[in-house]
Amino acid sequence: MNRKLKTKDLNRLNVEEFHELDKFPIVVVLDSIRSLHNVGSIFRTSDALKIEKVVLCGLTACPPHKEIHKTALGATETVKWEYHADVLIAVKNLKKEGFAIISAEQAEKTVMLQDLHKKSHSKMAFVFGNEVFGVNQEVISASDFVLEIPQFGTKHSFNVAVSAGVILWEAVKAKL
Repeated sequence: MNRKLKTKDLNRLNVEEFHELDKFPIVVVLDSIRSLHNVGSIFRTSDALKIEKVVLCGLTACPPHKEIHKTALGATETVKWEYHADVLIAVKNLKKEGFAIISAEQAEKTVMLQDLHKKSHSKMAFVFGNEVFGVNQEVISASDFVLEIPQFGTKHSFNVAVSAGVILWEAVKAKL
């Protein structure tokens, strides 16, 4: 019989232990994300996948905030984060630090998610855009490439937190 694990069986790290871990050289850039629940969910995913940091830009809300906390469940305390008013400056700074800039968007010349491993860089920064307008064109132009998640139904977009989860798992998987 397969028994569901209880929380005590999971051997979870405390905040200090998590801070000491080596993180994957992956950065999440959130550009003007409106939903605080999406922001919190992306923090939680970033914690689960040992992402290096989250960069909040534009009108994206910053912790501490009770609506972010509802979905982050403490991940704003474990995952490093910083705020930049201008996403383009944040992207240029990451590029100077050696990160490949990868925008999650539908564009003319995209790399499909299943081919990410072919374009994998040692340090990757993924830009996720506003829920309505997507990634800013200036950021797309400054990106090393644009990454698209294949979709087969009638809808042509995923929720930004879902997109982040799918893409970040693929990025981490390529580094395992």
